[in-house]
Amino acid sequence: MAVRQLSTLYLAAASSFTVAIVLSQHPTLNRAAHEGAHLTGVGVMNTAVAVNDYIFTPGWHLARDVSTSLYRSAMSEMNPATPQRMAANAPAKKIEHAPAAVIANATPKKRASVRREIAQAAPMLRPPIIEQQPEAKPSVQAQTEVASNAQPKFTLVPQAAQNAAPPSVINAEPAAAPPDHPPSAAELVQIEQHFRSSLTKEMLANFELFLFVSKADHGSAAQRMYVFQKQGNGNLNPLYNWPVSTGRELDEFAPNGAHAPSITPAGYYELDPHRMYADHFSSEWRQPMPYAMFFNWENRGFQTGLAIHGATGKDIGLLGERASAGCIHLAPENARVLFSLIKADYKGLMPKFAYDKRTATMSNQGVILHTTDGRVEMEDGYKVLVFIENYGGENVVAALF
Repeated sequence: MAVRQLSTLYLAAASSFTVAIVLSQHPTLNRAAHEGAHLTGVGVMNTAVAVNDYIFTPGWHLARDVSTSLYRSAMSEMNPATPQRMAANAPAKKIEHAPAAVIANATPKKRASVRREIAQAAPMLRPPIIEQQPEAKPSVQAQTEVASNAQPKFTLVPQAAQNAAPPSVINAEPAAAPPDHPPSAAELVQIEQHFRSSLTKEMLANFELFLFVSKADHGSAAQRMYVFQKQGNGNLNPLYNWPVSTGRELDEFAPNGAHAPSITPAGYYELDPHRMYADHFSSEWRQPMPYAMFFNWENRGFQTGLAIHGATGKDIGLLGERASAGCIHLAPENARVLFSLIKADYKGLMPKFAYDKRTATMSNQGVILHTTDGRVEMEDGYKVLVFIENYGGENVVAALF
């Protein structure tokens, strides 16, 4: 009801102001004003004062008072729970408006004073805007507690961070290494003889340390690395034999989406002297590669990612079976021993393997390059030869007959 009355009042006030403006433009009033101005020089001022005092000012006061009252009634109807807020917005005191005739007869200074008092006492037509107090910032300790109770967010690991393992890998519980069942003494003799028969005279003459890796999935020699050290007389001294994991031999895709069959190719390889890392991380497979020793093998124009390195996490429990993406996994402590041994004692000149420019591929068949006068071509690196073969061992008793 109050809203309707308020709307009616605004329409009436607009109409009255329109009438006042029309009357102010009446020819008679204009003529009287011009004549007064011609005779006295102040007619226009008196006319303006009269129109303001007798029409505009009383109309504005009436419209303001009634609209304020209707506004309060409308707010009370819409929100009965806010009488205290409306009372707080009411004027501290009420000033009785003097009749228009009294204001008109008063001096200009008096009229200005009365109008100023009325303006100061005019009620607000809307509730005041309450400024919100700035929230107090929590302390660093409070922020830490909130963060610790919040749900974890997944973040992306930059591909360039080659040496940083993701939290899932760092916090993963390493699986216990499986029981080791090394070959017997007779089987070791058989394995050594088989490996020696795989070496040419140039290989035996130009390398000092030999790593024989079996990629077979079964047999007494399967999934092991045999480390032989050359003696001064040319004999091979067996230093270590450890369980390993070679490639799964499957057609797979890496976590980054690249087509990457998990194959460990058989052949002869040297180590890349420029890619020996005690702490490395594979961006392709998103796994750590501690004590990584990459092969110096270019295949179809690309330097391959095949390497010998330590196993981590659940891969430790898979040693002794095919389980890698193509690299040769060792137990972490064994990888550290081999890495330290090679870095400390076997740096020097190594033979260069043949390179096919048509296919941009380096030979992994043991073909060594020679100079025009027949000498072996050498380059800086490590005097270490790696030989990978799908060899599971032989029946020792049958081999004796």
